[in-house]
Amino acid sequence: MSSSNKIIECVPNFSEGRDQKVIDSISDAIRSVPGVRLLDVDPGASTNRTVYTFVGSPSTIVQGALAAARVAYQLIDMTKHKGSHPRMGALDVCPFVPVSGVSVSECVAVSREFGSQLAEELGVPVFLYGDASVKGDYRRTMPQIRAGEYEGLSDKLQQKEWEPDYGAATFVPRWGATVTGVRKFLIAYNINMIATKEQAHRIALNLRSQGRNDGKPGRLQHCQAIGWYLQEKNMAQISINLTDFDVTPIHLAYEEACKDAAEMQLAVTGSEVVGLVPLQSLIMAADYYIEKDKLFILEEEHKVQLAIHRLGLSQLSPFVPNDRIIEYCLSEGGGAERGVGPLGRGSVAQLVKGVAARTPAPGGGSVAATVAALGSALGAMVGQLTYGKRQWDALESRMRTCIPPLHDAAMMLLPAIDDDTDAFSDYMSACRLSSSTEPEKEVKAAAVQKAARTTVEVPLKVMRTVDGCWEALAQVASVGNINCKSDVQVGARCLETGSWGAYYNVIINLDNIEDKEEREAFKREAESLLQNATAQLKNVLDIAHKRTA
Repeated sequence: MSSSNKIIECVPNFSEGRDQKVIDSISDAIRSVPGVRLLDVDPGASTNRTVYTFVGSPSTIVQGALAAARVAYQLIDMTKHKGSHPRMGALDVCPFVPVSGVSVSECVAVSREFGSQLAEELGVPVFLYGDASVKGDYRRTMPQIRAGEYEGLSDKLQQKEWEPDYGAATFVPRWGATVTGVRKFLIAYNINMIATKEQAHRIALNLRSQGRNDGKPGRLQHCQAIGWYLQEKNMAQISINLTDFDVTPIHLAYEEACKDAAEMQLAVTGSEVVGLVPLQSLIMAADYYIEKDKLFILEEEHKVQLAIHRLGLSQLSPFVPNDRIIEYCLSEGGGAERGVGPLGRGSVAQLVKGVAARTPAPGGGSVAATVAALGSALGAMVGQLTYGKRQWDALESRMRTCIPPLHDAAMMLLPAIDDDTDAFSDYMSACRLSSSTEPEKEVKAAAVQKAARTTVEVPLKVMRTVDGCWEALAQVASVGNINCKSDVQVGARCLETGSWGAYYNVIINLDNIEDKEEREAFKREAESLLQNATAQLKNVLDIAHKRTA
């Protein structure tokens, strides 16, 4: 996956919530970093603390955090700081949150890179917490590390067990210390009810992880909840924080609240998300309702709309996906073109002109991905022109099985049009790195091999995607709309041509990989996939040729 598809959220907490000039200066620093988007600024006067939320790629997110820290270093003086929130530094805590296309381990690496650069550049002590921690269980959580706060930090740094992970164990009065690490994405989610505050709170106690005061836990894990009443809306809400939506997704919280409300003869009228949400949280909700009601929905846009409708997310105010889903906010084309690069988003004329130009990229790899995408799309089209028509009602279940893999393959292959060009560009950039010293030679060699591997893996992924289409296409060819027979035939040819084109790109780039065993493994897989593509093309064409009705 390219770095443009990797999204990390950063939520730095700065110890200044009263001076608007300082708050704005930090905001401006974050906004100044290309590839970073500032989503929210939440100052608190009593806490004297401001929480910033911004998103970006693994590389840009670090630069955004460093830019903010540089300004804070100049403008915040911890010797004068007072506030109700526990704190130990000007940049008190800087968590990184995986949002899309990144793992916790990747975010750990990002947090450590940030901590190392912060300590080196500003000369301040930095501690790691959570999954990023390396010093033992006694210093994994924020309360453990922040114990004693700023006032006790000078003495704490003199203790061997509290030596910082980065930077010297030296007290910096104006700054204090910073903690950085990784946490899961938190979804702030409210469920709307026609009920009293007390009734809403009773349900909240049933759901939240800590349960009631009797020590018995509630039904949902990673769930914080209370009930309250909105006078301005004349309704109650169950206010929920979901700290791990992979374990407790929003649709589960909603359904469990509805269950309790029904038992109490109360009405749930909808819900709302506070702030932004990851796309996956809504797709999970849509998939739940699709399976529950045996629906047939393919398009991501339709899945998002289903989730919005079933959860009642637009009851209090319109839920606009391009403004509320993190991935869509960062995509130039919004939801429909998320993850697709400029070649894939452009017109056919632009792509053809680009290929015909006197440049090595876009080249055969991008063309192979384009042709393969068209082939799988044609198969999906024939399935769609069969599904839902009365004369082919008996084929509905078969089409529901055949269409998704063909449709999904087409969507997966669109980003590959740009991935091939990007891989070539990255390889050429690696080859141009300086190698005048031994350390530079080592860095260049590693970069070249990494980039070379990508130039093989990208077309190989195209071949794998094509390979996953043949069974479905054979089914469509055998029973699909006979009026689309030629479309099946063209689609099959396109898929095989795409596989051949990707194969040629694998083979020509193999020579750049130094590891012989790795080269041979790539070659064996490519040859096997190509052999199957050739056999499957013949099979699909034979099926289509024999059909007369």
